[in-house]
Amino acid sequence: MKLQEPNEIFAIPKKVLQEHQGWEIQVVWYNLNHAITRKLTSKNQSNRFLKMVKKGAYPGIEHEVQRMRWAADFLPVPPILEVNLSEHIPWMITEEIRGKDGTHPNLKADPIRLVKMLADALSRFHQVPVDKCPFNFRLETALRHSKLRLKSGLIEPKVHFHPEFQHLSAKKAVEILHNERPSHEELVVCHGDFCVPNILFNSGALKGFIDLGELGVADVWWDLAVATWSLEWNLGPGYEDLFLKEYGKRVDSEKIQYYRLLYDVVS
Repeated sequence: MKLQEPNEIFAIPKKVLQEHQGWEIQVVWYNLNHAITRKLTSKNQSNRFLKMVKKGAYPGIEHEVQRMRWAADFLPVPPILEVNLSEHIPWMITEEIRGKDGTHPNLKADPIRLVKMLADALSRFHQVPVDKCPFNFRLETALRHSKLRLKSGLIEPKVHFHPEFQHLSAKKAVEILHNERPSHEELVVCHGDFCVPNILFNSGALKGFIDLGELGVADVWWDLAVATWSLEWNLGPGYEDLFLKEYGKRVDSEKIQYYRLLYDVVS
């Protein structure tokens, strides 16, 4: 489905238009609260992506650029072609990674195979050495971030929370996260938003990772909880056990619930 251009808040920067005259420009994703992504297609069918994120939103363009540049030494991520952090709405342009994301009908036609591919992709991501990663989202940092968002009035349960948590107030959600904090963290370099559309494949092989603005060292369940949640959103129920088995973990219901609530609170 082709998305309509949103209002002028996310107008395409003049510099981008000048440098891409004759290119087809199409909105592929947006959230009018904070961000938009457009695909830029040249006459010879090469693709780039323009991502714009409002200042003050989390994660911002500056967060993603830093993480992508660092991750490029370890993982397949899109090359960054241009960045502008000084505009009213910061933006970056990345080169396309040739591949299909996990929501493509051809991949979803064989959900068992796709789930195994996604679990293997996450295992690959988590092989990045923790001691090399300068980005931190351990619980101490995550909970401090949640308090700041609460204090700033940035948590809107009816907007940001999934149905499982919409009965909670912002204050109550943050209280739960602090009071029920797990006593142990199994640290890995997490993607931070390991959802089905953010993983790219080609001919059954992993091709790349996108949307890396929340990459950082954190408990492995930060990714596992979100990954299994995303399977339900995109494939339906019934794939959580298979994913965790393929990854090499058993279900931990408490950590899954905890990190899913954290996911809704912090971004």
